[in-house]
Amino acid sequence: MIEPARPRQLPLELGHSPAFSRDDLVITPANASAVALIDRWPDWPGPLAVLFGPAGSGKTHLGEVWRRRSGAALLDRHALSGPLAPQPVLVDDVDAGELDETGLFHLVNAARQSGTHVLLLARRPPAAWPVTLPDLASRLRAATLVEVREPDDMLLAGVITKLFADRQVDIEPQVVEFLVRRIERSLAAAMAMVERLDRAALEQKARITRSLAAGLMRNDALQDDEAAS
Repeated sequence: MIEPARPRQLPLELGHSPAFSRDDLVITPANASAVALIDRWPDWPGPLAVLFGPAGSGKTHLGEVWRRRSGAALLDRHALSGPLAPQPVLVDDVDAGELDETGLFHLVNAARQSGTHVLLLARRPPAAWPVTLPDLASRLRAATLVEVREPDDMLLAGVITKLFADRQVDIEPQVVEFLVRRIERSLAAAMAMVERLDRAALEQKARITRSLAAGLMRNDALQDDEAAS
């Protein structure tokens, strides 16, 4: 006789939002220079600084730490023109699409005149941006540039461990090591995997183990194969 399938426990949506405080930063050689720049504020060499690096490297977290510390306004890269109070400004994803070059030029000038700062977050260094305004290009060449590198094993392991701790889940080191060696090298991928593992463990009323993680990854591979066929 076929036994009926066990009902799954539906996990509650507890809203595990990302933590963006300074204490939540995991610091390794991959991001140490960027953290040092944030910690050094307001003692910056000039009014403009640029943090650049690949997607998932933690730039948004670093930018948010600085925004909270400095009281900076968060502006959209498409609309940087208009009157601005003499306060620091943060602009994320500067090189993700069309940039308000004139607005950025005036923004940097305003920061110089008022003695405040502008922090830009981007995937590529300014030299690779399609900037056509000569005066803006000159300002960008004078900016303080800091690269945020792709997360290393230490950073991924630290972030995964902390994400589970934030959920009050004890995770064994061998599970963390297993994940670090197999997930995409980005903090976004780490966050997504922690979310999925926590949800799967709740549904199955099971502990988070290497076997559970491997099962999720096998399912992902099968789905990718089916989508490609």
